[in-house]
Amino acid sequence: MTAQTINVPALARVEGEGGLYIGVENGEVKEIKVNIYEPPRFFEGFLQGRFLQDVPDITARICGICPVAYQFSSIRAMEKALGIVPTQAVTDLRKLLYYGEWIESHVLHMYMLQGPDLTGHQSAIHLAAVAPDVVANALRAKKVGNEIMSVIGGRSVHPVNACVGGWYRWPDKEALEALLPELRWGLEHARETVRWVATLDYPELEIDDYEFVAVHLPDEYAILQGDILSSKYGILPEEDFEKHYAEKHVQHSNALHSYGKDGSPYLVGPIARLNLNFDQLGTEAKAAAGEIGLQLPITNPYRSMVARAIETVEAFAKSIELIEAYNPDEDSVQPLELKAGKGAAASEAPRGLLYHRYEVDGQGLVQSARIVPPTAQNLARMEADLWKLAPGVLELPHAEATLVCEHLLRAYDPCISCATHFLTLKVEEIGE
Repeated sequence: MTAQTINVPALARVEGEGGLYIGVENGEVKEIKVNIYEPPRFFEGFLQGRFLQDVPDITARICGICPVAYQFSSIRAMEKALGIVPTQAVTDLRKLLYYGEWIESHVLHMYMLQGPDLTGHQSAIHLAAVAPDVVANALRAKKVGNEIMSVIGGRSVHPVNACVGGWYRWPDKEALEALLPELRWGLEHARETVRWVATLDYPELEIDDYEFVAVHLPDEYAILQGDILSSKYGILPEEDFEKHYAEKHVQHSNALHSYGKDGSPYLVGPIARLNLNFDQLGTEAKAAAGEIGLQLPITNPYRSMVARAIETVEAFAKSIELIEAYNPDEDSVQPLELKAGKGAAASEAPRGLLYHRYEVDGQGLVQSARIVPPTAQNLARMEADLWKLAPGVLELPHAEATLVCEHLLRAYDPCISCATHFLTLKVEEIGE
């Protein structure tokens, strides 16, 4: 393989475009680059001068898969800048919308993106040809998440109901309760998914130097808000994120790479969340983990499927609880009292911690913005994992080596549009 070039013009089953370069010299890996070549979109730049209430709808357009994450990280940062404390009813409905996003994103990844790698199928379409019920049930489960987003947010992609200070309107109680039968079916499907992912044959790749980073709360599995928990540094206030984690431009990528203050890459996402916050999971998710004899920590990136499956149980179970308790009796939004201020907030997008920071003036206009997406935070970690993986695949047949490398990156469920974008794989002998 050292004399071959592997070139994947467009990596299948990820969101976005980019490339991977592996340089080999005399049979030894010398260089690895996750090359993000899609042009940057400059969201932070064109948010400047915009009114703060416009920001959630603009940032939602960063991603069609996880718009809710961008909305709520931006909303919470703006509310901190203005000193707004949302009510419990507002917070609970925000969690419910967020769980809808987790459901649709996690199910999509498990059955349509990474799943075919583990079942030996070229795509979900090929899987459907031999197991139509599996794909049909996956689409049904994903649809439940989309329907939560539609009822609460007004539409299933780029919802329009969330705002700084609360919600433009409360969703109809009967419309939410009408989702309960499908949510209960979805909860059982999520349990079955946990059993299924536990039976899959994952490639062997144990990483012994992960720093796990996730949002954390002491009394619930954090999704919307909380402190930042690092397996290396412990609890950090979310406002201190930039004191411990920094972005760096690398020549081969249009997306910034993130590193801890010691210069090491770190991991965000389902594996990090589950390893750090397992004790905060609800009863249903813990029971599902116990049924498959889950052993923590998970240190094999391919096994992110297991973490996603358990989180999907959590999302279905908590959605049922929140809808059954839904009965707001207050205004849906607090009036804005504009003032100059700064605010920073982190939440948990399906792919990991998403950090926003804003500074606004006395008229509520954005003076500066900072957005740190989860995929961008994981890029340096992906490269580090590839350094562990690559030596073991150099002697594999061309197609198999390509698939193994692609699979590793797909296991991260990269959202390259968020990071600014993914993937072509090229392995060549240096100097040829």
